[in-house]
Amino acid sequence: MYRERDANQWNAEVVVTESVRVRGRRPPHGEPVVDRALSLLSAFDAEHRTLTLAELSRRAGIPPSSALRLANRLVDWGALERDDSGRFCVGLRLLEVATLAPRGHGLRQVALPFMNDLAEVTHQHVQLAVRDGMQAMLVERLSAHQATPVDYRIGGRLPLHSTGVGLALLAFAPKEVQEELLAKPVYSEPDNRLISADVLRRTLAEVRRERLAIFRREDEHESIVSVAAPVFGRGDTLAGVLGVLVPKRVAQPRRLGLAVQTAARGISRELAGR
Repeated sequence: MYRERDANQWNAEVVVTESVRVRGRRPPHGEPVVDRALSLLSAFDAEHRTLTLAELSRRAGIPPSSALRLANRLVDWGALERDDSGRFCVGLRLLEVATLAPRGHGLRQVALPFMNDLAEVTHQHVQLAVRDGMQAMLVERLSAHQATPVDYRIGGRLPLHSTGVGLALLAFAPKEVQEELLAKPVYSEPDNRLISADVLRRTLAEVRRERLAIFRREDEHESIVSVAAPVFGRGDTLAGVLGVLVPKRVAQPRRLGLAVQTAARGISRELAGR
């Protein structure tokens, strides 16, 4: 009897030890917890700013019970918030963390006075963007009340090949980034026309030579002209791109380009001096 109890106790200790050991490891199946938490945050976008638990679970590809447990942890930390109806939305803690990003907030602080000057002159949209992978990301946008409506928002992503700021970022991106994009079929937006790789290479070469990108976006409601110039930091490294969006009917791209280039050089001087 004593031996049996001893053996049972030993087996229980083995089970406890194994459970502790497994708990610290990545499960044999499924994603790590941090990846699942990031999947929950990635479920939100401009069209899905608030989500029910069922929607959050479906869009993240996580079972409802796990989604609820992780979402509650994110709510406790402040990455998510929950409204009176129980729907989840992105929390302010993420904004607090995002302001620490040097490529976004630091650049924005320097650029804002120059962007304000451009906004006063153009009475339209003034954009500040950086490259994030194979896309452009807006880190700031100033818009006049009478400016033509556009869908671009702060934190939003834009294609590198079909926007003025995107072309300027792509033109000064590392060669391997350009080749990766050019290796696949590239289609213009929103008309979905195939862009020849040779045509795009010539466009990028012209942007590098002029240090100015001019992109005309044809739209059924209001055609837009985007004029953008690169901003450089220390060592002449690309820090971002400054751009202006104006309606095609009033656009004077070359004249506007001089103003954008002047502002971009001013930002570059400030960044280099820091």
